[in-house]
Amino acid sequence: MEKQLHLNLLASRPPMAGGFQSGSKMKMGPGRKRDFTPLLWSQYFETMEDVEVENENGKDISFPMSLFHNRNAWTLVFCLTIYCSGSLGPVLLLLHGGGHSALSWAVFTSVITNRITCRVVAMDLRAHGDTKVKNPEDLSADTMAKDVGKVVEVLYGENPPPILIIGHSMGGAIAVHTAVANYVPSLLGLCVIDVVEGTAMDALNSMQNFLRSRPKTFKSLENAIEWSVKSGQIRNIESARVSMGGQVKKCEESSSSPSFVNSAGEGIIEEEEDEEVEEQSSKKKMKEDDQEVKKESIFTWRVELSKTEKYWEGWFRGLSALFLSCPGPKLLLLAGVDRLDKDLTIGQMQGKFQMQVLPQCGHAVHEDAPEKVADALATFMVRHKFTEFKEGYMC
Repeated sequence: MEKQLHLNLLASRPPMAGGFQSGSKMKMGPGRKRDFTPLLWSQYFETMEDVEVENENGKDISFPMSLFHNRNAWTLVFCLTIYCSGSLGPVLLLLHGGGHSALSWAVFTSVITNRITCRVVAMDLRAHGDTKVKNPEDLSADTMAKDVGKVVEVLYGENPPPILIIGHSMGGAIAVHTAVANYVPSLLGLCVIDVVEGTAMDALNSMQNFLRSRPKTFKSLENAIEWSVKSGQIRNIESARVSMGGQVKKCEESSSSPSFVNSAGEGIIEEEEDEEVEEQSSKKKMKEDDQEVKKESIFTWRVELSKTEKYWEGWFRGLSALFLSCPGPKLLLLAGVDRLDKDLTIGQMQGKFQMQVLPQCGHAVHEDAPEKVADALATFMVRHKFTEFKEGYMC
């Protein structure tokens, strides 16, 4: 039960019962070898760009450091990375969960843009993905909500198009804070995915233990993808292949360093044909010999979430009441009905929001079941006359 509660804080589900744990082994069922090679963002989004955003106090600067002249004063700017698709219809502004990136929305984006007329803007929130700022530890709810508002302002100026904010886990909390603060004046409504105040708050006391249980490094990006699928963090292998690149980054370390020894690759066992196993074993031995005198490229987490603990409570405290107070239609998508707390249960009975449970999904609902999430969202938007189904699509 304690492990399950961890999930409502971050965008990763801890290993399933009997699954992969750091330092443990895990077996997969029989069958052909699965492909864990990375997929490119360009297969799912049309464009990727960096949005330069002015910081009012000039304390937060991204890489590259740049200056622009604004009226009579020089102002420091920072950049947030966004991925976009579509050219017509309302904007779906997508906010990812803690530790993830905009790439977690890749497969969902390709599905939803084929369902309804819409535009998609998926953001790398501060300190996540390719967005870099001087103070990456500042992940306070208000700071990130202001970032969202600033991106909308830079993209669309004083007359933004209708915007529906969709957030998962931490991103769902930021979506609520953004809506309540009216940082997006053209807000149509809100969709929050698998984050509820009650279970999230219950998970905080043991969150550090969960983070320590994850592997510190991976021998390759493919190894990271493999771990994410076999551990149950992401149950959709296609989504894992495109999104894990946004969770981990390459670093150079000695192969004999302690963090390398704690690599995820040690605990994963493949059940392949005998010849393949022998060939891999031989290659592994040669590789280990090489590592005695060379450094190897390994991957580690982009975001040190353990260092952001002081902000966790601020994301979720009072979230249910804030969600219910948000203007416009609201949709709550959950992996299980047991996640509802008292306030939301009463609010749902009073018809204050629409709720849909998508069973057989992990915490990363939009990655595990992108088609089901897209169907639910498309139906919600068409029902409220925000958009129309595309010609030829039957719901």
